[in-house]
Amino acid sequence: MQGQREQRAPSGPEIWVRGPVAVPEQRQPEPEPEPEPEPNVQLPVNPQYFITGAQQFATNPQRFTASPRRFAWVATHGGAGTTTLATVFGGHDTGRAWPRPEHGEPESILLVARTHATGLEAISYTLDTFRRGDAPPGLDLNAVVLVADAPGRLPRQLAQHVKLISSVIDVYHVPWMPAWRIGDLTVPLPRESADLARLTAGTAH
Repeated sequence: MQGQREQRAPSGPEIWVRGPVAVPEQRQPEPEPEPEPEPNVQLPVNPQYFITGAQQFATNPQRFTASPRRFAWVATHGGAGTTTLATVFGGHDTGRAWPRPEHGEPESILLVARTHATGLEAISYTLDTFRRGDAPPGLDLNAVVLVADAPGRLPRQLAQHVKLISSVIDVYHVPWMPAWRIGDLTVPLPRESADLARLTAGTAH
């Protein structure tokens, strides 16, 4: 109606005369649905899963898809002892010939020599063959195995030669074994050959 005073929103002190203004109730956020519990799946606890190296295959050959590392024993001179080592530790004896991976022979090789002067010279010559790149392609030179040619400690000159070889490649030692000399290969391995036994553990014949 014309002339009627327009209603105005209170301002200033008048807002307190009318009493407190109701604060609109805030809507509480709906709680998020709790995630469904995951199935109670437990992984099998089996000590063999934590065994490393070549022992993995030896413990459970069906568990691991990778085949055990296979080694070829390569003699750097006659009488080095590769046949005996292959019999005791496993692996493939190639004698004084290079392995032939294309024929299924191992490509990882262990060079073998006796610890007399001729044997150490033969090892040095073969290592130099690899250094020059004259070895057959595709071969993996893994280590050198030195077989004692006599009981007791090495003469100083030979020991220095062994030290020089050890500075360029891993060297494993096989001590003098009297039982092997008479053909008994069933005797327990000596402590000095423990590292070599671990290296070749599970090696396929």
